[in-house]
Amino acid sequence: MMGTIFNIQRFCTDDGPGIRTTVFFKGCNLHCAWCHNPESQQGRVQMMYFKNKCTGCGKCKEKCPNGFEFCTLCGRCTIYCPNDAREICGKEYSADEVLAEIIKDKAYYENSDGGVTFSGGECMLQIDFLEEMLKKCKENGIRTAVDTAGHIPHEFFERISPLTDLFLYDVKCFDTKKHKEYTGVGNELILDNLKKLLEANKALRVRIPVIPTVNDTGEEMLSIKKFLDSYGRPEKIELLPYHSMGEHKYAALGKEAALFSVPSEEKMKQLREIF
Repeated sequence: MMGTIFNIQRFCTDDGPGIRTTVFFKGCNLHCAWCHNPESQQGRVQMMYFKNKCTGCGKCKEKCPNGFEFCTLCGRCTIYCPNDAREICGKEYSADEVLAEIIKDKAYYENSDGGVTFSGGECMLQIDFLEEMLKKCKENGIRTAVDTAGHIPHEFFERISPLTDLFLYDVKCFDTKKHKEYTGVGNELILDNLKKLLEANKALRVRIPVIPTVNDTGEEMLSIKKFLDSYGRPEKIELLPYHSMGEHKYAALGKEAALFSVPSEEKMKQLREIF
């Protein structure tokens, strides 16, 4: 069985407890306007072109077997570009290949109560591959976390819950109309899955991106808090301030990034106090 992965990042400290390896799956069924990993949205392998790195030397076109008439994602242009201006995003991996990368840092996981986090994109869209990876991690004594936006059939959660030590669950907006406006989907399924996970007492951390003009009001955060209080508190609630570090990736994909301001520390403090 093969899965499409666009990054395997080691020594992560923000994707769950301890030192972790985060495996980023390609493909997402949300299109958040503030997404800082736009290369994760398409499930297919893509070519990224970083124009700001290009010096116009022509090596890429010279080495392209098709003379840039069309692209087969063979990767020759990425090999011969002296400035890394071209990059293939996404690669097909077997479960054993991913496990070989994860297991390299097993000693760090054991000494820090860390493990592996499967993220994306939306890792649960590749549910068969994800389930296989979780099984292999469990067989090797590696703690697991799944980072999800929750817009997934609940039976997918039922399949992987016994294999998942922690869910990192994104809540974008409580207002469903606003949620659909900025992510492309409503939040009814997302909140229903969250409710079921809370009622089942699953280990859960809720993560809320704070986006000015979208969800950075006290009313929005209070609505989320009341919802969580109704069904069982997660072990942690993280408010994540918007940042613009992914803007260059949009240009590399031939897209235009939606721009938001960065919330002030005072605003972040006010919103945290609500919880």
